[in-house]
Amino acid sequence: MSSRCRIVPAILTDDPQALGTMVKNVGAFATWVQVDIMDGRFVPSCSVTSEHFSGLEMNFGWEVHLMVEHPEEYIRGFAEAGAERIIFHYEATPSPEEVIAKVKELNLKVGLALNPETPVSSVVHLIGGLDSILFLSVHPGFYGQKFLPEVLDKVKELRRLYPEFEIGIDGGIKENNITLVAGSGVDYICVGSAILLSPNPAGSFQNLEILVSGDLPGR
Repeated sequence: MSSRCRIVPAILTDDPQALGTMVKNVGAFATWVQVDIMDGRFVPSCSVTSEHFSGLEMNFGWEVHLMVEHPEEYIRGFAEAGAERIIFHYEATPSPEEVIAKVKELNLKVGLALNPETPVSSVVHLIGGLDSILFLSVHPGFYGQKFLPEVLDKVKELRRLYPEFEIGIDGGIKENNITLVAGSGVDYICVGSAILLSPNPAGSFQNLEILVSGDLPGR
């Protein structure tokens, strides 16, 4: 576990032109970015696909958060597009061990995402094969959903069990709740609409970093 929580901008769009704009915007201030991919089945919305990243200048490290059925079918495409970590949903496959193995075959890091209702006890047997766990603090699929604070109890539970394991959280996190979230024990916080839909994405990112660092004026 790192001593300081990181902010990770999360790109979510179904518009290839908007994708290009978002990539350009976050490239000006972020070193690591999450890209959300949706299939219209596991979640109601659809997004861009791996093909839309061809030709984009991704001058940052990035991971893919697959909100899709049959996540194993998406791994190679995003590996070829340049992703460094694949995060898939525990709820999306009956064989998470097989998906983990397929990701590792391509020498990528692998993370597991959990929907708000999924208990920590469901996934502890998989920890040894994972690089991270990503807790969803909304029901996935859309920007701007309401944050579910009860998910922080699961973060704290996993942190007690595995003090050094990397834990992330994603969904509904903004300036008014990010300090609470950072205090739960997460290593990184994925933020979508509060950064990418802001009139000033770089400024919003910097404000969130200040809040999680505690470097507030007057301190």
